[in-house]
Amino acid sequence: MNGVVTGDAVVLGLQPARLPSRALAVLIDLVVVWAVYLLVMIGLALATASLDEAAATAVSIASFLLVLVGAPIAVETLSHGRSLGKLACGLRVVRDDGGPIRFRHALVRGAMGVVEILMTFGVVACIASLVSERGRRLGDVFAGTLVVRERIPAARALVVPPPPPWLVGRFAGLDLSAVPEPLWLEIRQYLTRARELDPFVGRRLAERLADELVARTGTPPPPGVPADAFLAGVVAERQARDSRRAFAPAAEGLPAAPAVAAPVVMPPVVPHGVPPVGPAGGESGPRVTGFAPPA
Repeated sequence: MNGVVTGDAVVLGLQPARLPSRALAVLIDLVVVWAVYLLVMIGLALATASLDEAAATAVSIASFLLVLVGAPIAVETLSHGRSLGKLACGLRVVRDDGGPIRFRHALVRGAMGVVEILMTFGVVACIASLVSERGRRLGDVFAGTLVVRERIPAARALVVPPPPPWLVGRFAGLDLSAVPEPLWLEIRQYLTRARELDPFVGRRLAERLADELVARTGTPPPPGVPADAFLAGVVAERQARDSRRAFAPAAEGLPAAPAVAAPVVMPPVVPHGVPPVGPAGGESGPRVTGFAPPA
């Protein structure tokens, strides 16, 4: 099975990255890291010119470990698995269950990367990625991670189903600033594949995601609202806010519509003594008549 499976035995729509895209991402990362490392070494060489040979060697080793090993680990930890190369290629490092990685995952990947990428010029990593069913290198195997594709073709993108009509606009005042992007991704994956899941498994997964969403927002769902409907309503509210933010600058740049004066309606003049007659013959509207015929 090539897809990413969660702990609830739910297959997520995350596609594992293959060797060509991963190799390109690693190449971009290596170019950036080596350029930074050369600049740091030039600066250290000028700053430590007065030190003896042993001190200069210690500084060189420390800079090597900090720049070539520590920097990639820090970047993957802070960006939740997206380095510059992976960001350019549309890739991301996730756990085996599809969740975001933490420091320990990035540390194991970085430590193994020194051996299978830097010391062997990527030969070991390429062989391991070709042998693995999901394109994982040794660092991914030991860390329990997987590199997936974040960008999928538009034809394969699944649309999130809309919420029930009676839930539209119910979550306009909900604070969504504390909800992380990995949780949004997991909720969208569930909503797009809810009909394909076993009813019991799908209900458990929806309840777990709803509990995590409530913990992030601090607001429980309305009484009697199912977990899947609550998730659909909150996702629809977030999409509506994104749309308003996206189109607000364009709307602000449009010229204001010219003010049009309302037409002045003058009351009809009715001769004294003539009753008002409506258009259908009833006495409901004004009517102007001529002279009465002679008797």
